[in-house]
Amino acid sequence: MNKPKVVILGGGFGGLAAARAMSKTADVTVVDRHNFQTFLPLLYQVSTAGLAADHVAYPIRGALRKTNTKFRMASPISIDHKNKEVKLDSSEILKFDHLVVALGSVTADFGIPGVNEHTLGMKTVHEALAIRAEIMRRFEDLCRFEDNTKFSIAVVGGGPTGVEMAGAIAELIRGPLKSDQANAAAHIDISLIEAGPNLLPSFAPSLSAKTKKDLEKLGVKVLLNTPVKAVEHRKIILNDNSSIPAEITVWAAGVKGSDAMAQLSLPILNNRLAVEPTMQVKNYPNIWALGDIAGALGKDGRPLPMVAPVAIQQGKFIAKQIARVVENKPLKVFKYLDKGSMATIGRNKAVVQVKGLKISGPIAWLIWLWLHLFYLLGGRNKIGTMADWTWNYLTFDRGNRHIMDSY
Repeated sequence: MNKPKVVILGGGFGGLAAARAMSKTADVTVVDRHNFQTFLPLLYQVSTAGLAADHVAYPIRGALRKTNTKFRMASPISIDHKNKEVKLDSSEILKFDHLVVALGSVTADFGIPGVNEHTLGMKTVHEALAIRAEIMRRFEDLCRFEDNTKFSIAVVGGGPTGVEMAGAIAELIRGPLKSDQANAAAHIDISLIEAGPNLLPSFAPSLSAKTKKDLEKLGVKVLLNTPVKAVEHRKIILNDNSSIPAEITVWAAGVKGSDAMAQLSLPILNNRLAVEPTMQVKNYPNIWALGDIAGALGKDGRPLPMVAPVAIQQGKFIAKQIARVVENKPLKVFKYLDKGSMATIGRNKAVVQVKGLKISGPIAWLIWLWLHLFYLLGGRNKIGTMADWTWNYLTFDRGNRHIMDSY
């Protein structure tokens, strides 16, 4: 029996999980605009000089090396539904029996003026390096001024990404930058702005409160119930029309399905692809979607979180679903197994929630370290990350404080 042709658009967590799961039962081609997978959960550490950029990137061909999967570095332009073809910007046309859309997400501005123009996102290695460069460039300005000039950094969004970013920036200021030039470091302020009443809203209230307390101990000014109305050059306008200074604004307030989905002529609902409980795109039984771009619902009827475990589970599930189609077996409904949530605040500080179990402090921090190292692709990346973390911990220093952007 001929193997089905499967084209997977996107080489992230879910796309690679699907490709590896069906590599023996299907003729698989993975398409991605980059030739590497980015380990997004650790991207904020690149932004704050904790890790080298190449430690959070792994070649897609390397991840697929022991499979028969093909790879194309390109972006999809359009889908010919009648002929089951997808056209790439490399001018190549790929035929498919099944198409898996795993294009991930992009920063969501929620229609707030100035977000695209005046903030830095947290979705790519390039953006992470830009944040690091901006922080270090402003720090060098303070060193040059040698006066009482203030420099303000604002992180918008009190979810795990915003909390981890704010904590990491605070530790960068209190540690390496203070050692480099104490007076300049003392004049850097950092704020974390959250529209809702709690940080980490998906966590238990006790862990949210613990997170706020730990961040404030690090010198972060936490602003709750503070929706952003607009972002302007070097300042943020709040809903009450007051403003706070922000020479750098990091936008961690949320994401939406990749803009590329608009080109694919597929149904969209709430900025994500509309999917059936089987993970098939609505009205297109041979097209599947997973991860951040898929609007799958959980048991509570709410969209599933845009996190790596969801994408990985959906990738493996879709591989089994396609096998069922080939074997003329009935399809199943996707059920997400929530293994818990976690966020790190800083050195020896983290929060972990697994169903009814709530952990904070050094034990939670060690759990966070181990799990992120476990999911990181590539032995070289694991060793390099361990080396950076060990050096940072023992010396209170961060050796990746380079200004290496495109300016």
